[in-house]
Amino acid sequence: MTYSLLQFILLGALTLIFVGVLTPLMRALAIKIDAVDRPTLARKMQKDPVPYLGGVGIAVGVVSASYAALLYSDFTWQNFLLASSVLVPALIISIMGLVDDLRGLKPWPRLIFQTFTAVVVAAILISSDTIGTPSGNRVLDILVTSFWVVGVCNSINFFDNLDGGAAGTVAVTSSALFVLGFQGQQFMIAALSAVTAGATIGFLLWNKSPARIYMGDAGALFLGVLIATLTIRLHPDTEVMWTSLATPVLLLAVPILDTSVAVISRTKRGISPFQGGHDHLSHRLIRGGLSRRTAAFSLWGLSGFFALCAIAIPRTSEGLEQIIVAVAALIWAVLFIKFFQSKDA
Repeated sequence: MTYSLLQFILLGALTLIFVGVLTPLMRALAIKIDAVDRPTLARKMQKDPVPYLGGVGIAVGVVSASYAALLYSDFTWQNFLLASSVLVPALIISIMGLVDDLRGLKPWPRLIFQTFTAVVVAAILISSDTIGTPSGNRVLDILVTSFWVVGVCNSINFFDNLDGGAAGTVAVTSSALFVLGFQGQQFMIAALSAVTAGATIGFLLWNKSPARIYMGDAGALFLGVLIATLTIRLHPDTEVMWTSLATPVLLLAVPILDTSVAVISRTKRGISPFQGGHDHLSHRLIRGGLSRRTAAFSLWGLSGFFALCAIAIPRTSEGLEQIIVAVAALIWAVLFIKFFQSKDA
């Protein structure tokens, strides 16, 4: 079945409206049940309590819109199972995140649960032969996929430390994923990416600085599994394998940069990587003189640059696509050095 660009844009727009309307309702519920993030720790940037549960709205919006689109389009059980292989693991990890938001969980149980979910996702992708760029070795594919899912989950979660920062960046990444999926006629990836972009933009209306609601771990982990799975399933139309493998990394270059700077900085100072702090990219930009809103725009802009690099790769010759990846990698390395050398706190 052939789908038009307008259908996907409409799908994303309807999801945006749905989540945009749902988010203030989740905010009211969070206030009612006292599910709020209080500035009780030194690393908290807000001055007043901010409600959680924004992530629940994102998850409900993405899942509802995705299954509604399946029912409206040419429904098949194969498409239902393909969509569920992405959505169900994301929902499961989101529930764990919600428990963490409401009750608080220790880092190691969280990591164990994430790893278990990642292995399940890897097994599903390999058994259904839906890994975009498989290595040909099942054990290696399971290890790489599991590492990628856990890594992206934590990167998105770590990155959610600035009003609108994570939501806007995921919106940029999922929009680029939509373009790549649509151009490559990978319509399931395109549809789920369009829904994710719409949901995060709808949430961003309420999460931009000053944020009136947070997505919490429920939202960050949901989006982490979702984006990780979609990037693994994406098969970029590139000339050489290594530029194909570089495409997911480019799409998530900024969250990976943030996690790399924070984790290495903490390790260097003898601090646990799981301990929060003011050593993320957003904190460093603000200490450098930017406002919170400008810092968010800067991170979105960086994400947009790397996303455009990823989009450009399949549209160029073999030599040029390798140059694009090399230049992007060089810029990423320079950014890492500059951010790492800036003051930690």
